[in-house]
Amino acid sequence: MSRTLGLIGSGMMGSALARLAVAAGLEVVLSNSRGPQTLAGLVADLGGLARAATPAEAARAADLVVAAIPLHAYEHLPVDALNGKTVLDTANYYPERDGHLAELEGGELTSSALLQRHLVGSRVVKACNNITPHQLVSLARPTGAPDRSALPIAADDADAKDEAARLLDLLGYDTVDIGTLATSWRSEPDTPVYIRPYLGEIPAMSVDAFLRWTFRTPGIVVPATRIAELTEIAVRRPAGEAELPSDSPGPGHPIPDAPPTLR
Repeated sequence: MSRTLGLIGSGMMGSALARLAVAAGLEVVLSNSRGPQTLAGLVADLGGLARAATPAEAARAADLVVAAIPLHAYEHLPVDALNGKTVLDTANYYPERDGHLAELEGGELTSSALLQRHLVGSRVVKACNNITPHQLVSLARPTGAPDRSALPIAADDADAKDEAARLLDLLGYDTVDIGTLATSWRSEPDTPVYIRPYLGEIPAMSVDAFLRWTFRTPGIVVPATRIAELTEIAVRRPAGEAELPSDSPGPGHPIPDAPPTLR
């Protein structure tokens, strides 16, 4: 099992994964676009298994890397440093934040396939994109626990998919294989498996209020059998079509977790 996890992007999702990794005994190398010095507080909070670096340094130091960045920043990822690495992609496509990308809106590519095309020497795995950061932490359970939840994963490389599944098992989750990057749309916004299963009924509120609400909500256990059912019944809609008013966040609304950079 990989012993060092690199994180490119240390916003709410990156920080949540870092906390789970440290709790599991992994070394963590954190990075963002603003420099290692901006991560001093988070590193101190995480303890001796964590350190900060640049994105390229985090990529080179890690056995496995998480790209926890907004989609529009994907071209800033350190391609050379990520060569040969398995990269977990947590991003979703939100046109109001990422701009309109014709290949995604026309269904020619999924967002993870777009990332794979950019990271030509890496092995991209879609993972952790359908759950909010707080629930990712609060629902984590040891292997074999009866109340364990699952997460969908997708990749073109079978070995990379296995590597991601082993990592997520260590972090507290079963996984459900939903196919290749071309079928990773089954876990994207406005699909049945996106956010709501882990939260239940979501009250109408602003995005900021929604984020505060998720931190008060323990979350709902969603086992692998249910994840498999929900991903199987998904119907593909044009990417980015799911767009809700700002006072009604739901499965299609972007959940802001940091400034729009390599967090």
